[in-house]
Amino acid sequence: MLARVQSSAVLGIDGIPLAVEVDNSPGIQKLIIVGLPDMAVKESQERVLAAIKNSGFRVPRGLTVVNLAPADIRKEGSALDLPIALGLLAASDQISGAALPDYLIVGELALNGAVRTVSGALPMAIAAREAGLRGILVPKVDAEEVGVVPGIGVIPIESLNDAAAFMNGTLEIVPHVTNVQSLLKDSRNGAPDFRDVRGQAHVKRALTVAAAGGHNILMVGPPGTGKTMLASRLPGILPDMSFDESLETTQVYSVASSVSDGRRLIVTRPFRAPHHTATTVAISGGGSGQRPVPGEVSMAHNGVLFLDELPHFDRGALEVLRQPLEEGLVHIRRAMYSVTFPSRFILVVAFNPCPCGCRNDPRRNCRCTPAEIQRYMNRLSGPLLDRIDLHIDVPALSFDELNAEQDTGPSSAEVREQVQAARDIQQTRYNGKFRCNADTDTKAVRKHCKADEAGAKILEQAMNQMGLSARAYDKVLRVSRTLADLEGVPDITEAHIAEAVQYRSMDREMF
Repeated sequence: MLARVQSSAVLGIDGIPLAVEVDNSPGIQKLIIVGLPDMAVKESQERVLAAIKNSGFRVPRGLTVVNLAPADIRKEGSALDLPIALGLLAASDQISGAALPDYLIVGELALNGAVRTVSGALPMAIAAREAGLRGILVPKVDAEEVGVVPGIGVIPIESLNDAAAFMNGTLEIVPHVTNVQSLLKDSRNGAPDFRDVRGQAHVKRALTVAAAGGHNILMVGPPGTGKTMLASRLPGILPDMSFDESLETTQVYSVASSVSDGRRLIVTRPFRAPHHTATTVAISGGGSGQRPVPGEVSMAHNGVLFLDELPHFDRGALEVLRQPLEEGLVHIRRAMYSVTFPSRFILVVAFNPCPCGCRNDPRRNCRCTPAEIQRYMNRLSGPLLDRIDLHIDVPALSFDELNAEQDTGPSSAEVREQVQAARDIQQTRYNGKFRCNADTDTKAVRKHCKADEAGAKILEQAMNQMGLSARAYDKVLRVSRTLADLEGVPDITEAHIAEAVQYRSMDREMF
């Protein structure tokens, strides 16, 4: 008898519909799996047969062929265990196959028939909804994650017996629905506050500009001046994530098997801070295996990627940042696959002004020679630094600043209101074409970022004296547009251009 079960695979962060076709016929006792399976899928026959036997069913007799279609897509992982098992039971007339075409089924089987978690359950559920299916059978532990997808019935399954009984109509399982509004409401709980940082008012101002316009920012200063502390508070002043942003971010983490907190919707903007020993593959994604995994640039999607001690990162790992910074995507091509991961984030980099960190610190003497400083700075990629909008100095704090009983600066909530107001202006201006000022193309810059006559003169002087590139020129205009949006004014003035140029001063002083 022939049975057909709907299932799914994951390519990048997208679910790909698969069909598990099972044919059972008289012949020698043998189970064959075809359709380009990897080793994990090939080994599934041992798990599936043991789970069937230990769940009280009989192992199908005769020759059984399992075809995974389409045959030209590599099938990986253990998510096909449950659909294969149900296909075997339907092909051997042990369960009814009438309801199988209405549901997409995924899940790994234990030897006792229990259903275990799988990676990428969320994009699989989205694929089921787009295919017009009635619902999806998923491991119970994944139901909270998958339940955020509207328009699809999520059936939590604990064992092969539950799945078989549900297909026979003898067990009623209420579809699981995750309370998305409750998750979004709690998105700010426990977030670090701007007021925890003493002093550094000008750095906080620069971070506010970065958040308002989606600009990348560079911080340079001696050790212990608060660079990491400041960077970690940037997600807290960014606008709240929309449902679509949360869903897309959760897809990335689902594929990477990194969804935490009970495997639910990610509602806080990611903050990723890889160590400087991270490899190129760890930053960009991919991997040596047959299944590509997202890298740090994708794990930071819709959030912040923080690279501390920038000169110590591998040069190749830094160069792969160029494409994500320009396109908001990272394309990974290997011999066995070609995938694209989303990677739109705010880049924050920090480093010391010299190897010992004491250069430009008035209270400590620098021990580095000019040659050592030059070698240290030569580790930085000029093209990468050119893609960073804001350069800001983070000086050492005085005793009075550190010993102050209370910082008078604004809280994260207050700054976030300013940022949200500026983002609202940008959304109205671009009407959905661009997310924020930092994303605008050259045509939009020429249209929306025009400087007045006095501002144009300042920008001309900066170009001549600092040697700004054409990319840096556009970035100054974009930052000026953001400064005007923070003030709620329609026109870019001389003061906006002057402040934006000031954020490029390190082009002249250090690079």
